[in-house]
This record gives sequence, C-alpha cells and structure tokens, in this order.
Amino acid sequence: MANLSVSQIPSLPSDTLTTREVASQLGLAVRSVQLMVDRGDLQAWKTSGGHRRISRESVAQWLLKTSSGTAMATVARGEPGQRAIDARLGPVRRRSTDSRKPTVVLIEDSAHFQGLIRLLLQQTHPDMALHVASDAIVGLALCGAVRPDVLIVDILLPGIDGATLIGSLRSQRHFEGMQLMVVTSLDAEQRIPYAFALEGIPVVEKSSLARDLPRVLREQMAKTHFARP
Repeated sequence: MANLSVSQIPSLPSDTLTTREVASQLGLAVRSVQLMVDRGDLQAWKTSGGHRRISRESVAQWLLKTSSGTAMATVARGEPGQRAIDARLGPVRRRSTDSRKPTVVLIEDSAHFQGLIRLLLQQTHPDMALHVASDAIVGLALCGAVRPDVLIVDILLPGIDGATLIGSLRSQRHFEGMQLMVVTSLDAEQRIPYAFALEGIPVVEKSSLARDLPRVLREQMAKTHFARP
C-alpha cells in the first residue's frame, strides 16, 4: 500500500477518519497511528491545514490482515467511523474473551521462532488462538484489535524494541489485565539494560523454549479468567 500521507488535496472524501479516531478504536497512542501512516501500513492524506485523514478502506484492509479476515470489512463500505470499526472489531474482541478460546499475541521478527512457538502452542496448548506480528508497531495495533489474554514479546525487534513496547502497553488502560511474558536470545547479563521494563515479567530464553515456554505460558494463563483448578 502506498504511503500518501504527504499528499495535499483540496477536499477529502467522506470515507476518512482522523488519527485520533483510529487510535481510539485500535487502542493505540496517536503517535503509533502516525508511525503506521509513515510506514505505509495505513493510507492517509493531509488537509490544507496539515491534519491527517486516514482512509477507512485502508483501516479495514489492515484489520482484515491482522485478524485473518474473520469478520466483514464494514469500514470499507463507508459506515460512520466509530460504528464501522466497532462492528469490524466486535467478533475479534469476543473471541479474545470467549472462555473456550484463550488468545495469545506473539510479537517476534524471526520466522524460525514464530514457527517454533506456534508448533509448541499447538502441541501443548491446542485450545489457544495465536496471532503473530513481526514488529512492535503492528504488534501494538494487533494487541489493540485482539485484546489478548497473554502477550509474548521478543526484546530485540525492528523499529520500536520490545522493552519500549512493554512500557507503552503498561501505560495504557486498555491493556490492564493482559499478562506479559518475554522470549529472548539475550542472557541475564545482556538483559541488564532492559531491567527497568522487564521487572516482574517472566523471561524465557530462546535456547530453552521447548522446556520453559509451555510452563511459563501456563503460569501466565492461570492469572487470567481462563484459570483452571
């Protein structure tokens, strides 16, 4: 998708949203939405006064991509902004709170470890729905759309690193109650610079994923409403 954020047009079509509207509905900071526009993830224009207006269709396309196309893209049909995005996200949010389907978001840029973690979860937690993002910006938006029960995040990510991502999530009320855990190739000494962000968060080293990930995930899930006796 082309990034049209710098375009200047005299008038805008009716099927657009403000940056703040998109941020509110996706559960993101306004700056995160601005970064998504700058990266080309969302299509936007600037008014003659310099205000961004984001295409509803591009939001719908992004949501279809991040939620595996499981709900109708009502935004693309030009419905009013908040109602349209709420209708689009409703089935996804209901999935994340369905007691029969715990939801996990994984933010990991390595295709190898994405595949390994997916395999581990299929073997040890087959009842879980897993959503995957390869970088922190998309991961933030995915968390806002899916509202997972557990977030698994790598520390070293392209763009915003995992420590900054965790700090952003902790500052947003949308994500209260979501359990965090970290997977990383860094050993204890290498993680010292990130200690401020990792306080109280369980860490699984990638060298011991098969041994430790299922156990730690089970412990984190026990803190949610999916806890089992």
